[in-house]
Amino acid sequence: MSTPEIPDLMKAIQIVKETEQPPALIMGDVAMPEYGPDDVLVQVAASGVNRPDLMQVAGMYPPPPGASDIPGLELAGTIVAIGANVTDWQCGDQVCALVTGGGYAQYAAVPAAQCLPVPKGMSMTEAAGVPETFFTVWHNVFDKAHLDAGETLLVHGGTSGIGTTAIQLGKAFGAKVIATAGTDEKCQACRDLGADIAINYKTSDFVEEVKAATNGKGANVILDMVAGDYVSRNFKAAAFDARILIIAFLRGPKAETNFTPLLLKRLTLMGSTLRAQPVANKRAIASALRKNVWPLFESGKIAPVIYKTVPLEQAADAHAILKGGAHIGKVILEVG
Repeated sequence: MSTPEIPDLMKAIQIVKETEQPPALIMGDVAMPEYGPDDVLVQVAASGVNRPDLMQVAGMYPPPPGASDIPGLELAGTIVAIGANVTDWQCGDQVCALVTGGGYAQYAAVPAAQCLPVPKGMSMTEAAGVPETFFTVWHNVFDKAHLDAGETLLVHGGTSGIGTTAIQLGKAFGAKVIATAGTDEKCQACRDLGADIAINYKTSDFVEEVKAATNGKGANVILDMVAGDYVSRNFKAAAFDARILIIAFLRGPKAETNFTPLLLKRLTLMGSTLRAQPVANKRAIASALRKNVWPLFESGKIAPVIYKTVPLEQAADAHAILKGGAHIGKVILEVG
């Protein structure tokens, strides 16, 4: 196929910081991204919205050195140019990709190693909601915590993008899944996705509920994006030799806790961020996803959960949806 003409400028969302005003998201013309010998240039069709994007706008999660300052950590689109060293992709290939920034734009430079083919039967909009959450959950729950079939996985924030992904992957690989959520409607959504048990954390004590559901043993793997006072509660809800993964701080990055259970239960407490990890690490995760998860997409056993799509120029509205917390699944920007 012929290579499309690539413009000199593109539309992108910029973070505008005004004196004594919260930062604003404004669409404007910016220079096209430069791509290196190991990169591809993608014409973006859709981009996922994630809480780290909100943190970046608030000044709490700056992009790593050398990364685009345009928000957006995942995208789907069509390759329109390839770097000199790239052999696995061709112009015209439809891909979804994890990026360190730059997703809220018409074009993005992406390391070729972080691209995956859009799964058969999946739209670009759906595919844009895959990379950030599936990379994150696979890396934490399977690579780091080594969740095994028959174990119990406790997922906090079960209706978030991460939560809906973790529920589906946990069940697909044979775990018993317990999820927490803040309303009865959200708890039902967790069960609809496959959670064996869903706990309304506002009306029930998840520690006691987890113990009751596991005959007093507790959860083997806990995926936590809440932190704060959940740290000590996770210790109580954990089984012996459990692995606890903290990936975000919705209740703050500080906690006062008794670490005795960490020793007595032989617990492993881990944390990670994905954005600043080297390309080689992300390549390994992409390879594992293509081997283990892509067949599940293409067979229809799992799917990204899309809550709402919003035009790129309304990125601020998309952020407001995440801040409001009523969403179930992902919010996607349609670039067009």
